[in-house]
Amino acid sequence: MDQLSGQDAQFLYLESENNLTHITSISIFDQTTVPGNEVVRFKDILQHVSSRLHMNLVFRRRLVRVPLELDFPYWVDDDHFDLEYHIRHGRLPDPGDWRQFCIHMARYHSRPLDMNRPLWEMYVVEGLDNIEGLPKGSYAIATKIHHAAADGAALSEFFGAMADIDNKGTPAVPLNSARLSRSPMPSLLDMGVRAAWHTVRSPLGMIDAVMRSAPSIYRIAQDALSLRKEEKYRVPDTRFNGTVSPAKMFDGMQVPLSDFKPIRQLVPGCTVNDVILAICGGGLQKYLQHHGELPVDSLIAWVPINGLGRAKTGNDEPGNNVTSMTAPIYTDTEDPVKRLQKVMAATQKSKAAKSGVSARVMTDLSKHVPAATQVLASRLVLRSRATARMCNLFISNVPGPQLPLYMNGALQVGHFGMAPLVDGMGLFIATPSYNGNVSFNVTSTREIMPDIQFFVACLKESLEELKSATLPVKKKSARKKSKTVKKRRKASGAQPAAHGDPGH
Repeated sequence: MDQLSGQDAQFLYLESENNLTHITSISIFDQTTVPGNEVVRFKDILQHVSSRLHMNLVFRRRLVRVPLELDFPYWVDDDHFDLEYHIRHGRLPDPGDWRQFCIHMARYHSRPLDMNRPLWEMYVVEGLDNIEGLPKGSYAIATKIHHAAADGAALSEFFGAMADIDNKGTPAVPLNSARLSRSPMPSLLDMGVRAAWHTVRSPLGMIDAVMRSAPSIYRIAQDALSLRKEEKYRVPDTRFNGTVSPAKMFDGMQVPLSDFKPIRQLVPGCTVNDVILAICGGGLQKYLQHHGELPVDSLIAWVPINGLGRAKTGNDEPGNNVTSMTAPIYTDTEDPVKRLQKVMAATQKSKAAKSGVSARVMTDLSKHVPAATQVLASRLVLRSRATARMCNLFISNVPGPQLPLYMNGALQVGHFGMAPLVDGMGLFIATPSYNGNVSFNVTSTREIMPDIQFFVACLKESLEELKSATLPVKKKSARKKSKTVKKRRKASGAQPAAHGDPGH
């Protein structure tokens, strides 16, 4: 019997009519790369997905919840699995431009998944004929999957099972030949016995988890207490800390990763994530200034940290690879370069202090909390809007594959996505990267951000400010290089090459 972990079950218990906890991944394909100039038809996509269903358990398993939520739900095989229910087909309404596409995707993301079936579905959207940079005939595949069914690693496996590395259909990952293990339906007696055992074991397990996690918890508490009053971040009240409605909004933009390289040189040591936070800070500053709502204190973002890139120290615990932190994005700083400097200093300080909570610690603790307690706690969290006291928005930078991917011979030319919202945190900016580009994906609601296109324009303006700040650096570097070349020529006695000479 395959049962949800406590951490996965939290995504079920935190869900409400207004707060859906699924993600929607959007891939855009250019079918001019299909061999023989053939047209990709809906039946071709159905056949492709059908050939990869054996690659992942997520495709064919559904949830069974324990009566009265006495224990965590179970995964069982869907004996009535219908692929054509999970993959649907539509066409973008006229005029088929980017704005219409974003509206269409927002409406799709706003609809809940059928919780009685496997927790995923795909929507093939044709008619992307008036989007700048895309050839006519391009189409999108929006994939909706519940967070309870897949974490970050499982999502990569899910989408990796669909992808090819060329237009000939070579799978991105080797196709498994072995049959996946089955997940039979547990009987009421089985569920009752396991629920009773977990209820008895939970207090002992919680004590053990707390004792093993005590060093990490102690360091986190010690770091928090040692902060001086002026070092603690005050979370201002903004429109983003309101109640979330079912009517979601979406917009985004795609930026070459190469644009970030000169920006990073402005502040030596800063990361791509720092640049993204600074761009978001500048965009939010402009947006809130326009509406006369810019607070005196900086907005605070909830940011995940990938610990794999950090050097290990003697104090690092095994498995502490993913943590999260709250960090200011300095919407109170006008100068874009100074904002980037402050962002880098803040993120480095948070990482060094390990102010985030280890994913391993959270997993160890959550799996020993009884299901009924988690349900009650989740409802209290939703009603209390606790996130509003910790941050204003969520910013997630997710590195993706940096090579071109294909499906049915069509080249994937864009990757976008929408993320869950919660009451008290009604703005989510996701920045996944793919094949040399990073996309800024904005998810909000109609009430919180009705002019989402204007906000994306503010993000573009913030990026352009940082790019403009690199121009003097480039000129200075060119002058320095020119002087160095002249010195070398003078020392060697060489003459400058004439205009048009191959050596020029």
